Amino acid sequence: MGELTIWTYDWVPEGPRGFVRDLRLRWACEEAGLSYAVRTVPFDGRATNHLADQPFGQIPFLKDHGVAIFESGAGLLHLARKSDKLMPRDPVGEAATLQWTIAALNSIEMVTVPWWFLKLCGDANNGLTGWMSQRLDHLERVLSEQEWLAAKRFTVADLLMADVLRVSDIRSFGNRPATEAYVARVTSRPAFKQAQAAQIGHFAAADRKREEEGSS
Repeated sequence: MGELTIWTYDWVPEGPRGFVRDLRLRWACEEAGLSYAVRTVPFDGRATNHLADQPFGQIPFLKDHGVAIFESGAGLLHLARKSDKLMPRDPVGEAATLQWTIAALNSIEMVTVPWWFLKLCGDANNGLTGWMSQRLDHLERVLSEQEWLAAKRFTVADLLMADVLRVSDIRSFGNRPATEAYVARVTSRPAFKQAQAAQIGHFAAADRKREEEGSS
């Protein structure tokens, strides 16, 4: 039936390294102590070369002993069900973790990513700025009142929310000390550092392989 396998690209340009979303799944596995393998699809031709596994031509996707899942959020929830280190087993704690995991994707990331892309394209004062500011202000209020989003401890909701917020342009947007402290706290965890280093190392090895193939 296979093993737990995280699929990513074989190579990406230098800019997104350390932020490609297979890192979320690597991080979750490191937190939970789950053994996993990493396999790849080609970056070249990525729009169409793995549509059977990810219908939008993106990564990551996850395969786990016959279970196949695409979308990083869905993969995280699958992994969270395998370990109470990521999600409590009591109904109240589980519900709180689920709602904040979805909030990270649906209330925060859905506005921060488009805003960020527009900013990178030179539209720093784009029409999403006010909307994003309001969402981040609400989150700042929550984080000023509690250390963690759910269950009074680290969960997969914190993993995902911190990953959404750690983009430098988003972290530097406005004065939100509680949010800044939260991101710093969550990303100081050894499991995050291990996952990030592994991803960066993966793409650095791909650089060396490309150089060797180009010189041969």
